Amino acid sequence: MRPQRPHLFARPARSAPPAPPPPVPFSPAAVRAHRAALGLTPEQVAEGMAAHGVRLLPAHVLGWENGGPPPGEEEFLALARALWCPPERLMGVRPASLRDFRLARELSPDGAARRIGVPAGEYRRAEATGWWDGDAGPTAALAHVLGLTLRELVAATGRREELDRRLRRCVEGRWQAQAAAIVRIVPVDRADLDAVLPVLQEERQVPAHWGAGGWGPAEGAVAPSDAVVPPSGRFWELLARREPAIPV
Repeated sequence: MRPQRPHLFARPARSAPPAPPPPVPFSPAAVRAHRAALGLTPEQVAEGMAAHGVRLLPAHVLGWENGGPPPGEEEFLALARALWCPPERLMGVRPASLRDFRLARELSPDGAARRIGVPAGEYRRAEATGWWDGDAGPTAALAHVLGLTLRELVAATGRREELDRRLRRCVEGRWQAQAAAIVRIVPVDRADLDAVLPVLQEERQVPAHWGAGGWGPAEGAVAPSDAVVPPSGRFWELLARREPAIPV
């Protein structure tokens, strides 16, 4: 008998099914502004949405503009297309979750999964739980498909705390022991990581590097605590200088 292939992502234990996703981020003011700029009536917007497969009454458009219940995913994407604007402009805020970034790219869950190269069920689970535990390859593909920076990627995949913990271990002990785990969280060329982590460790262990108002040596300088300058902040600065393929 062939052994079963392990799941690509670790499944967090939970005693109850995940809560339904929150409403799509939505700005009524942005909808009104885009409709007015195009000189469209609510009836024309509804007709434009129908051309994209979503049929509803003009009253729905007015309801959204007046702060009523926001549209669902399909309605939201059809509305953005009818208004000839990127979906992100109708959100009113910067995307934060995997679902938000996916919508900003006008992708369905299954379409995103196909482009990333993972099973649709696994991707949907990652969106529902807010937790992604893929290896470096799929994680890099996720960032490229959804247009994420490395910082956004770490936050949207629920791995910020793990990264902080491993970076602290780097500066307190052997950075080499953490590199393989960190590259799964931050999918960059291993050479970039091997250049950044020893500098991070050295700066933490040599007080002369922690001058007031900068990162250069300063007489009498004392290394600040994590509460003042967490390792992750300096990690991102050092990594940005390497200009990785996925922007920091």
